[in-house]
Amino acid sequence: MITIRNLHKTFGEKRVLRGVDLEIARGKTTTIFGVSGGGKSTIIKHIVGLLTPDYGEIIVDNIRLADQKSLYAIRRKVGFLFQSGALFDSMNVRENVEFPLIEHTAIGEKDRVKKIERALELVGLKPREVMSLFPHELSGGMRKRVGLARTIILDPQAILYDEPTSGLDPITSDRISQMIINLQNELGVTSLLISHDIKESFKCSDFVAMLFDGKIVEYGAAEGFKESANPIVRQFVEGSSVGPVVFAED
Repeated sequence: MITIRNLHKTFGEKRVLRGVDLEIARGKTTTIFGVSGGGKSTIIKHIVGLLTPDYGEIIVDNIRLADQKSLYAIRRKVGFLFQSGALFDSMNVRENVEFPLIEHTAIGEKDRVKKIERALELVGLKPREVMSLFPHELSGGMRKRVGLARTIILDPQAILYDEPTSGLDPITSDRISQMIINLQNELGVTSLLISHDIKESFKCSDFVAMLFDGKIVEYGAAEGFKESANPIVRQFVEGSSVGPVVFAED
């Protein structure tokens, strides 16, 4: 579904991506692990055109990201769930979820309401109870689910999740992970996650990639990833401060 070839990105004097190569399998869930500030978010921002590569290419469903026309076509195929949910504070839940329909379609209000209700139900929310609420009236987990309802309202073929369980308690994190699984089964979408949460990510991942020093250093099926002999992967999975991954202050 998504192909990343030799992707490079530098910010100032910092080389963040140094030739990332990755294939995201259609209809499956892939998670990218890596240390904080290592470039995980940079990768997914390139996929939706929020960043422009210094070198390399992105191909989504056989469309090469090359210009504004291709970017628009890709954004119709790909939904992006921001880490915070990125809801509009001045809009209630219905207006937030409805926003992409108004911006990108010409369907009538009656059909919009049906799609809003279905999207909310798919993420485990009861439309009648939440549609009139504003973001400040929602819990952290509910804000993420409303953000996801807005993400799926245009029926994307792929969903990108930026730290979907970040800042959530263990129970809510588990609900979000199960929701990702349910959406994949219900909608048949391709999912790409970036995360630090190993436990929750493994629950919903088919494939896992490890980003280190600007490159993918390990990729494979999730069930075998924990048994990897790669010392970088072992250190990350075990959560150890001892190993090849060191930080500037060390």
